[in-house]
Amino acid sequence: MLKPILLAEDNPKDLELTLVALAKSNLANEVVVVRDGEEALDYLFRRGPYENREHGHPAVILLDLKMPKVDGLQVLEQVRADKELRSVPVVMLTSSREEPDLRKSYDMGVNAYVVKPVAFREFISAIQDLGVFWAVLNEPPVGSVKPVIKK
Repeated sequence: MLKPILLAEDNPKDLELTLVALAKSNLANEVVVVRDGEEALDYLFRRGPYENREHGHPAVILLDLKMPKVDGLQVLEQVRADKELRSVPVVMLTSSREEPDLRKSYDMGVNAYVVKPVAFREFISAIQDLGVFWAVLNEPPVGSVKPVIKK
């Protein structure tokens, strides 16, 4: 069974563009969408509306930095503090070009920090590359299932 991609994004336009880009990558992975950091944590820790979801963790977490309720850094902190989740790749996907955000993200253990391009084509290309790299090319820890690209 393929691991899903967890996408935490509160901006409807960025969400739509990200989903289009991931679809164009032809990844067979399901994309689970959450709208804020609290919902991302509920998904990851199987609580609230996600308490009955199947066991297992996502192939990658695409995480917006600035979200309501719980921000991306707070989610990252809890993911890295958890023994089972800490090996899940986390990509900060944000519009923030601020050096303190970048530095803090890496200090806290983010795998990649990607600034959302403003131009449509650049955005689509960046997300496609991210999806393919983290869901297909990246070698997960032993015991993980590698996703496949649909033909």
